[in-house]
Amino acid sequence: MKGMLFFGFGYCAQYLAPLLDAAGFELHATCRNAAKAKNIEARGITPILLGDAPLPPDALNGIDHILLSAAPDENGDPALPLLEKALAQKSTPMAWLGYLSTTGVYGDHQGALIDEDTPRGRLSARGQRRVDAEAAWGACAKMHDLPMHYFRLAGIYGPGRNQLATLKAGTARRIDKPGQVFSRIHVADIARILMASIDRPDAGRAYSVCDDEAAPPQDVVAFAAGLLNLAPPPLIPFEAAELSPMAQSFYAENKRIKNHRLKSELGIALAYPTYREGLRALFDGNNY
Repeated sequence: MKGMLFFGFGYCAQYLAPLLDAAGFELHATCRNAAKAKNIEARGITPILLGDAPLPPDALNGIDHILLSAAPDENGDPALPLLEKALAQKSTPMAWLGYLSTTGVYGDHQGALIDEDTPRGRLSARGQRRVDAEAAWGACAKMHDLPMHYFRLAGIYGPGRNQLATLKAGTARRIDKPGQVFSRIHVADIARILMASIDRPDAGRAYSVCDDEAAPPQDVVAFAAGLLNLAPPPLIPFEAAELSPMAQSFYAENKRIKNHRLKSELGIALAYPTYREGLRALFDGNNY
């Protein structure tokens, strides 16, 4: 039987887990405390409690797939020092490892159309940490002959994380920065893309995980407001928006990202090719 370890059981992992379960995988997930372990176990997933020490080799018994979703910090990728020893000493080969990165590794391209092979633009500190994490996992994969795959995720949305929800909560804003666009991807499409890669592994490959249309963020909010029959929030000039440092770093990058590799190599047809289909489905299903 195939086994998957989720290193970090986050939003994307929660949507991938049912697909893997249906495909006959045994599922395991890391966590840091007993309460989270109990929640994971309630989903039929075996919890693995993490400490500060590396995992022993037998922690990966029965596991031949790993999804890495922990974000790097100033000290680097948190999963690598905990997993590398067990991976190096594992007696049976791994079939697939997936690293959830971000489109921040591409840097700023001033609105230009780019793909996985485009030279990097100016990077934010957050983007540089992701570049470094990808490189660290690449070096580990080369040293231990691991089938690494990199998924560079655009802005993730889905149930509980979307403009319909922020409008209902009264927290949505329409910030106007002329020419600014962002790419997005529905979490259900992410899960399908990961399954397609598991079915068609190509060690070392990187994929831009985004939908077909980069769009101005204020347009997305206005579309969601229309679905809810609400007046959209007023436009706020970017210079007057008083954004957090994190939000400012997002607005410092502007690019349109091609997703042709997902389609040509993984055979993906997106269920939600633009934010319109995704938000409408959330609205129609009352699942926002």
